[in-house]
Amino acid sequence: MRRQSTCIRLFWVILSCAPLLTGCTARPGSLFGLTQEGQRLLPATKELRQAVPEPAPLPRELDKALAPPYIVEPGDVLLVQPAKFDSPVRLPGDQPVLPDGSINLGQYGRLIAAGKTVEQIEAEARGLVEAQTRDAGPILVRIVSRQSKVFYVLGEVNAPGAYPLAGRETVLDALLAAGGVTNRANLRGVTLSRPTPPDGCRVVLPICYEEIVQIGDTSTNYQIAAGDRVFVPAKGLFDGLYHKSPLCPPCGRSQVSCFVQPGVDCPACRPGALPASPPRYQSATPPVPARVTPTFARP
Repeated sequence: MRRQSTCIRLFWVILSCAPLLTGCTARPGSLFGLTQEGQRLLPATKELRQAVPEPAPLPRELDKALAPPYIVEPGDVLLVQPAKFDSPVRLPGDQPVLPDGSINLGQYGRLIAAGKTVEQIEAEARGLVEAQTRDAGPILVRIVSRQSKVFYVLGEVNAPGAYPLAGRETVLDALLAAGGVTNRANLRGVTLSRPTPPDGCRVVLPICYEEIVQIGDTSTNYQIAAGDRVFVPAKGLFDGLYHKSPLCPPCGRSQVSCFVQPGVDCPACRPGALPASPPRYQSATPPVPARVTPTFARP
């Protein structure tokens, strides 16, 4: 009986110390502080991540791409005004695109702007104005506020939420915008997922956070697109026991320094191995100039 009571007490002591041993803290909705419900990778997510053994051929930090023409959506704010200062046309100021997709042009009526580019809205606005005012001249449309294009950062970050997309952000920018990762984050399980149709294929990419931050590996520092989801899962009970995790296949590649001593063969430093924009360094130390003995002419 005494032995059974001792075993029970020992069990509860070990269970209460488990969060301290694993570096986790208790949170609402968690199991003894080990992990938080909803902050774990789904089995389907793990399978889709494993299906990308090499970095995907997508724009990333050193080769960013321009976005397609901007499509106006509800939530954006437009400024519609005549191009000439002496134009007889008078239009209202900033116009928020309403949930029904329309903007108000005052006496010229309402215009459906959602789902159209700026050039298309300018052409339709000029048609409405010229129908009532002759010699109105060109009509310009400017996007004042872009609230409809956002990306999401969720999971073990300090400020999860939706953030407006400026067009230059990478995965690292997204994580920093969300206040960085917490001490409960599983850095080997960070995932970037891109919205896809219900019956389409899924885009779920592993992100090598530690390689991006510590050694500047841009292989998985993808450029963020509108609607992207960056998810940082929580640590499980055994996630901290092994540094290398099968959740992030691209992180296992060997890394070669681009700063080598003269005479040492470096495959990564051969011509064409580094991007053309950053300077190439063949040596970690600058070349030492040859010693010159000064000579003095006799007077």
